[in-house]
Amino acid sequence: MSYVSTSERQSFLTTEATDVKTRPALGQFFAKIATAFGFNYITLMDAPSPDNILLKPLLIETSLPNAYVNQFDRSRFMQLPLFATGMKDSVLPRLWNLADPACIFPPELQALKRDYGMVVGVAIPVHSIEGHRLLFWLGGDRAPLGQTEINELTMVILHALDAYNRVKRAKSVEHPPLSAREREVVRWTAQGKTSIEIGQILSLSDHTINAYMTSAIKKLDCVNRTQLVAKAIRLQLIS
Repeated sequence: MSYVSTSERQSFLTTEATDVKTRPALGQFFAKIATAFGFNYITLMDAPSPDNILLKPLLIETSLPNAYVNQFDRSRFMQLPLFATGMKDSVLPRLWNLADPACIFPPELQALKRDYGMVVGVAIPVHSIEGHRLLFWLGGDRAPLGQTEINELTMVILHALDAYNRVKRAKSVEHPPLSAREREVVRWTAQGKTSIEIGQILSLSDHTINAYMTSAIKKLDCVNRTQLVAKAIRLQLIS
């Protein structure tokens, strides 16, 4: 869709945000934001910390190809200081441009981004309703963003955050709550314990621990333990 002005683009997207009620609609809305600003990809993720070694468990909503994520994680790029601490405190958008000689990405990461058409990008830090630090970031093959466009995009991202929070609140109501034992198992898993170790702590068999884990994964609509732990923390089911 073409826009007569940036104000028309912002007005269209902020209006679209109010109509987002479901997770599929959220993904579609995010894609509209990326397209409207000329980006190929858009991602909402938990902000990385020094303890994170992989990108995939941090992803909340993304249009990134699986092949990109897998290669990023195989190369352990998340362990680079620029990710672990680069967005830790700043509330300002962080821009990148591979054509800029001052680009701080190592050559291997620059090559990966070029392969997937992420020559220019921006990361915008936000906070969820629970106070968790999140990142929206967009990447594509377009001209670098000017200050006016950055301001407009930041405003649109705030509406996208509202849409995400609204969908999240509705989704949390839909999820059956975890039982006390399931929360206990997930809490120990978050601390790096295996099923056998948790079983020894709780005086239960590892088979029983796995059953609690499987139940919790199904209740929170997750695919594995890593995603389960991340989601349980986001929903404040464990601390």
